[in-house]
Amino acid sequence: RFCIPLLLASRPMMAAGEEIAPALQDSWGDFWLFRFFVNAAGYASIVVPGFLLIQYFKRRNYLETGRGICFPVIKSCVFGSEVKSVHQDDGSLPPRAEPTESSTARQIFKLLLCAAGLQASYLTWGVLQERVMTRTYGATETDPGEKFKDSQFLVFMNRILAFTVAGLYCALTKQPRHGAPMYKYSFASLSNILSSWCQYEALKYISFPTQVLAKASKVIPVMMMGKLVSRKSYEYWEYLTAALISVGVSMFLLSSAPNRTVSTVTTFSGIVLLAGYIIFDSFTSNWQDALFTYKMSPVQMMFGVNVFSCLFTVGSLLEQGALLESLRFMARHSEFTAHAVLLSVCSACGQLFIFYTINQFGAAVFTIIMTLRQAFAILLSCLIYGHTVTVVGGLGIAVVFMALFLRVYARSRMKKRSKKLPPGETPVQKV
Repeated sequence: RFCIPLLLASRPMMAAGEEIAPALQDSWGDFWLFRFFVNAAGYASIVVPGFLLIQYFKRRNYLETGRGICFPVIKSCVFGSEVKSVHQDDGSLPPRAEPTESSTARQIFKLLLCAAGLQASYLTWGVLQERVMTRTYGATETDPGEKFKDSQFLVFMNRILAFTVAGLYCALTKQPRHGAPMYKYSFASLSNILSSWCQYEALKYISFPTQVLAKASKVIPVMMMGKLVSRKSYEYWEYLTAALISVGVSMFLLSSAPNRTVSTVTTFSGIVLLAGYIIFDSFTSNWQDALFTYKMSPVQMMFGVNVFSCLFTVGSLLEQGALLESLRFMARHSEFTAHAVLLSVCSACGQLFIFYTINQFGAAVFTIIMTLRQAFAILLSCLIYGHTVTVVGGLGIAVVFMALFLRVYARSRMKKRSKKLPPGETPVQKV
């Protein structure tokens, strides 16, 4: 009852400065703010009972008084089985394999393999993401076709495959003994679902290059979340690069091309959705960083987060009746089925390449590869989908990527400097 007046009051203001495609105005079910509240209500129907159960077991002191066949499951979900690791520094990363002189050629081959795998996975994922969310399926000379509108189903597809891959990897390889209470993954899972949903939904209102630059600028809210969630401190160069990124993004967003089409206009809804993506994603990374203080591998983190992601998304889809509707859309359009499956495969493989690259070569090399990937993604999107970029916008893109590379260089220098410090001195805190 409260949401309906809010939506009625906000929709004219949200749509005042926008040129929304006619397909997005067919019904209230297609309005992003309405869908956001509906999805949130679906997640709440799972989160609230779960929260009440956790509080019930904690009040009953179930860890000491519990018995029966359900005791191990409840203990694992609510209490966990181990204390936090004493060594919390860089706990999110497994020990990195240092290359030796005798295996230089092998290390170069591994590096090329990682770079190729990351580029192929995420460039394909970006192109398909834009194709699925902005183009129609089944178009003929007499039929304009139809767009796929349910972003939550795409999130579910990505998460179910990532859950399967992570589960198989954990089952087939030796992993650390898991000790974190399972329910703690739900916080990162919920914010991860919402950030992914905002990311898909934003493509209905903004261009893909704009979205890529917004992702690059998430350094700023990540730093803010780090101060709030993890009480981190930052160096002057980190604030400088964050400011340069914000300047570059502003140059790109404020630049305008005379031949821009409706699909590439940055609308108010697109900006709100991008802000939602950045905020939720910043919380996800910082919460996961806090969770890594427990002894776990990155793949265990991937498995735990995706367990709850599958639970939340499939529960919400079933409550809305959207799961069957999306499956019927897949049955009508085989091309969409191929795109959705390939999108999920690229997302899952990309995550595995991320873990392997960081493990073998460290975070700095990984960041350079992914920064180059963002630049290639903008170029590829402009070539395939005809996005136009002005001179000022191009300068803004150059400023953003210059700041990102400067950030990587400064961080690597600080790490080398911290290794040379005498035993009595405290190294500079990493971000």
